[in-house]
Amino acid sequence: MTARGWFLFSLMGVVWGIPYLMIKIAVDAPLSPSMVVFTRCALGALLLLPFALRGGGLLRVLRSHWLPMLAFACIEIIGPWFTLTDAERHLSSSTAGLLIAGVPIVGVILARFFGSAERLGVRRMVGLGLGLAGVAVLTIPHLTGGDARSLGEVFLTVLGYATAPLIASRWLKDVPTLQLTAPCLALAALVYAPSAALSWPSSVPSASVLSALLGLGVICTALAFVAFLELIKEVGPTRATVFTYVNPAVAVAAGALFLGEDLTWGIGAAFTLILAGSVLATTAGPLADDPVDPDDPSRGTRTRRVAWSSRQTSRADGRVESP
Repeated sequence: MTARGWFLFSLMGVVWGIPYLMIKIAVDAPLSPSMVVFTRCALGALLLLPFALRGGGLLRVLRSHWLPMLAFACIEIIGPWFTLTDAERHLSSSTAGLLIAGVPIVGVILARFFGSAERLGVRRMVGLGLGLAGVAVLTIPHLTGGDARSLGEVFLTVLGYATAPLIASRWLKDVPTLQLTAPCLALAALVYAPSAALSWPSSVPSASVLSALLGLGVICTALAFVAFLELIKEVGPTRATVFTYVNPAVAVAAGALFLGEDLTWGIGAAFTLILAGSVLATTAGPLADDPVDPDDPSRGTRTRRVAWSSRQTSRADGRVESP
C-alpha cells in the first residue's frame, strides 16, 4: 500500500471509530434516531455541496448515474445510519463498534456476486469461521428482549456497509467523489427531514450533545466520506473496508474512557476472533484462472498474461475518480 493509502487507512480507522460514541451520547440525550441522522446528513451536505457545485457537471452526473447513486445512498446512508443509531438506544457503543467489524467478512462473501476473481480458499474459509464465532460470542448474551431487535438492526447495517463499496467501485468509478457524496447526503437529509421535524427537541440539547452532533456531521460524515471514497480508489472496495479492523478498538476505548462502558473478557475474546477472522478472510487469495495444459509450451506465457490482466482488473475495480 502507498503512503497515501496508509494515511487514508489510518484516518478512516479513527474517524469511523468514534461515531459510535457520538451516536450513543445523542440517543441518550435523548434525541430520536431520525433527528440524529438528519442532523448528520444535513451538516455533511451543507459542507460538501458548494465544492461539488464548484467543480461543474453535477447535473450531468446525476442524469447519467442516478440509479447507482440512489442505490449507494440507500444502502450506505439512508438505511444503515438509521438502523445503527436506533440500535444504540439499547446496545453499548462498544458492542455496536465490534459488530460492525464484521463488514470485511460480509464483503468477501458479497464480492463473489460482483464478479470477483479470487477464490475462497481454506485460509479465507477459516477466517470467515473465526469471524462468525466472534460475532456469536458477542451477540449471544444480548439475544433477549429489545436487544435482539437491535442486533438485527446492526446486522442490516453491516450488510449495507459491505455492499455499498462494491456498488461504488463497479458502477460509480467515473463519478467525482464530491459529486457522489454531496447529493447522497442531501437526499438522506431530505428523507429524514419530516420525521426529524416531528421529533424536534422541546429544549436546546446540552453542549456535549451539540458537540457530538457537530462531530458526526463534520468529522464522521463530510471528512470521512471524502477519505473513504479516496481509499476505495487507492486500494479497491474489499480492502477499503479493512480499516474496520481498527474501528472496534477505537470504539471500545472511547466507550470505556468517556461513557464508562465495561471491558469484559467476552468483549476481548470477540474482538480477537473478529480481528483474526477479518485478516484471514480478506487476505488476497489465488485467482480463478482458466485451466492450463501442463504440456502446452506457452503455459508460462499464458500464466503471466492472466496474472498481469488480473492485476489491471484489480486496479480498475478500485478506481473512483475524484475521493
